[in-house]
Amino acid sequence: MASSPIRFPRRGFRGVALLACCVGMAAANSFGAPQRFDFGSEEVAAGAVGVAPTTGFSVERGHGLEPGATPVAVDRGGPNALRRDFLTSEGPFLFSVVVPEGNYRVTVHHGDPAGVSDLTIKAETRRLMIERAVTSHGETQAVSFLVNVRNRTLPPPPANAPGGDRVRLNDREDGPRGLVPHWDDKLTLEFNGARPCVAAVEIERMDDAVTVFLAGDSTVTDQPGEPSASWGQMLTRFFGPGVAVANHAESGETLKSFLTGLRLDKLLSQIRAGDYLFIQFGHNDSKTAWPQTYVDAANTYRAYLKVYVAEARRRGAHPVLVTSVQRRQFGPDGRIRNSHGDYPAAVRAVAEEEGVPLIDLERMSVALYEALGPDRAPLAFAAGGRDATHHNNYGAYQLAQCVAQAIREQHLDLARHLAPDFKGYEPARPDPVDTFALPASPGRQTEAPRGN
Repeated sequence: MASSPIRFPRRGFRGVALLACCVGMAAANSFGAPQRFDFGSEEVAAGAVGVAPTTGFSVERGHGLEPGATPVAVDRGGPNALRRDFLTSEGPFLFSVVVPEGNYRVTVHHGDPAGVSDLTIKAETRRLMIERAVTSHGETQAVSFLVNVRNRTLPPPPANAPGGDRVRLNDREDGPRGLVPHWDDKLTLEFNGARPCVAAVEIERMDDAVTVFLAGDSTVTDQPGEPSASWGQMLTRFFGPGVAVANHAESGETLKSFLTGLRLDKLLSQIRAGDYLFIQFGHNDSKTAWPQTYVDAANTYRAYLKVYVAEARRRGAHPVLVTSVQRRQFGPDGRIRNSHGDYPAAVRAVAEEEGVPLIDLERMSVALYEALGPDRAPLAFAAGGRDATHHNNYGAYQLAQCVAQAIREQHLDLARHLAPDFKGYEPARPDPVDTFALPASPGRQTEAPRGN
């Protein structure tokens, strides 16, 4: 099915601030005990809420299918009301539930009593949660994962104190084009794959889950539409159901703007003892043409990094520094040239000075690009390879594996939560480009991400 242009009219598919407010109020009062949704058209399982092809999302209902591909109900009969029928579609379809911000365990039951199911699941803004869960003929399977949901609100500062009561979103996230799907009070699931057969969805709030917070720029953020993607929205695939990823990164951000836009404030208002904060900036911080956010590598850049480290530690969280992904700039010798100047070295220095774990994604990305070579490395990048900074699904997937491998090599306690099927990764031996396949999401991104 052809992808439709993405217009960004809401964070998950909404369009106006009033609706955002209504969703927030409904969320605050609606979600209590675990919820179960029975997908199909026939008898609804006891204790579940029915979801038929005609169950469109509404704030009043608190759940429903989002506009786009309309699934069809298939009923195979039998005594099990939960498993006898399911929803399926030739294209991806989306389902949302109104929830307050926080972490949620989602369990999806899928399968066909008379056939096979081939299901890929993404959440919120195209975060890859489940990659190709396949059931055999007549088999039913349950897959579980954690999803982080957030909104833009902040606890208001005391009277006469500086700050604000909400994150200052940019025009890509707010304004006439609306919000991208990770700034609202809806948990949105995308059911994709060759033959998704969704029988039921269970959602349970998980207040004690370990959360990995991501602070960074366009190479980290949840890119809203195809063909762009970033490693942060692929990282979810490489964790088991005991970890949630809260990706607060955004295109064009710097250490300074992440502070002034109150994004760090929002992140710190959510982080708890035992959580992790991954920090990757540098692409935009080095731009002298951006005088409001430029910081020199030797002094100010290091100082800002230390602020982020200190603020995480003050809350009992574990900071992790990440060097910037390198740009795809080959020299005549076929080697990648350093386009980040002294900034990666500054990150390494701060990591050593502060005793902070280091994920050297700059060196790993260089190994990846050089392994692909000048002719094939563009196949890992957006805009058909014309973009030398931002990645497509393949490139983002490889870089997320780099991060997962570094988590293991750094012996972080987080490593015990890596997905059981993650066997390790060598960036000098990337997955074959020609055999990589990930079902495309419905929307397309018609403009390049901010920054370069």
